Amino acid sequence: MPDISTPLAVRDIKALDRTGGDTFTSVLLIKRIAERPTKTGNPFLAVELGDKTGTFNVNCFSDNPAFEFFKGLREGAVVRLEAKVDYYQNRFSPKLLRAEEITADQLAGSPLMANLVETAPEEADALWAEFQAHIAAITHAELRTTVQTVFDEIGESFRTAPAALAMHHAYRHGLLEHTCHMARVCRALAPLYPEVDADLALAGILVHDTGKVTEYQGTLSTSRSRKGILQGHVVLGYQLVRKAGLKAKLHSDLLERLEHIVLSHQGELEWGAAVIAATPEAVFVAKIDDLDAKLGMVQRLLRQAGENDEFSDKHPGLNAQLLLTKPQKQ
Repeated sequence: MPDISTPLAVRDIKALDRTGGDTFTSVLLIKRIAERPTKTGNPFLAVELGDKTGTFNVNCFSDNPAFEFFKGLREGAVVRLEAKVDYYQNRFSPKLLRAEEITADQLAGSPLMANLVETAPEEADALWAEFQAHIAAITHAELRTTVQTVFDEIGESFRTAPAALAMHHAYRHGLLEHTCHMARVCRALAPLYPEVDADLALAGILVHDTGKVTEYQGTLSTSRSRKGILQGHVVLGYQLVRKAGLKAKLHSDLLERLEHIVLSHQGELEWGAAVIAATPEAVFVAKIDDLDAKLGMVQRLLRQAGENDEFSDKHPGLNAQLLLTKPQKQ
């Protein structure tokens, strides 16, 4: 059986001497595997590995023994690896020395399993209690019933689902965290914008991403389901909301406006919106969604930063490297 007693976490690995060529051992989750061609047409594997403290990528070229090893594994597998610290274009890119799969039986009873799965930094039960309070804060009875009906159907899945595959809040309970953050912003800003119906905006926020409980699947790693690929969370969420609104006998105008929030919350057609936001509430929700998604990216980069890191790697959602040091005020 492989020795899994003293592995390093990703955060500790990235704190190793950048120039010393240190070797390390770690037990990590395969989060993504993609086969791609090199400039000469030869295949290589881009493998994303991680635990709850962070992730990094390794490239396995076809002449590396690790190529066939990783090619035979699936996302969600757990591996023990030994590697040497290395950087390429200032990005952490270790050189693999050896790797082997760790089975579920070998991990059973080990604290390492809990270390593999990233979770929301806020306590899940407290977030869920807060979420229930946000539902109760909707003063319009049929709107409140519509929202409650949606979560009577999907509540357990919603509590644990991630909010994305990679971009923002992409971890266990991430969808619940993201939605609670949005609800907090909504209730803080709504008094500043009396043109926005506060009940409708809050209801829209609470249900806007509900289709993700069907779009995503998996426990240790997340992928898109068949329905997620064929329909997407915007359409899946619209279906949930429409069914609940009809059951609650929500006024047809309110139901149409609530559906529109779900259909337009992605903000831009190229980002996955079915339509562009065209009501005050839909514009309000789409902007809050984008704000919390971006700040969620920032928060995660700051959480996963090494103590000596000045900048993060370039984040595709921010299209920038994030300055990780705190402002100097004195």
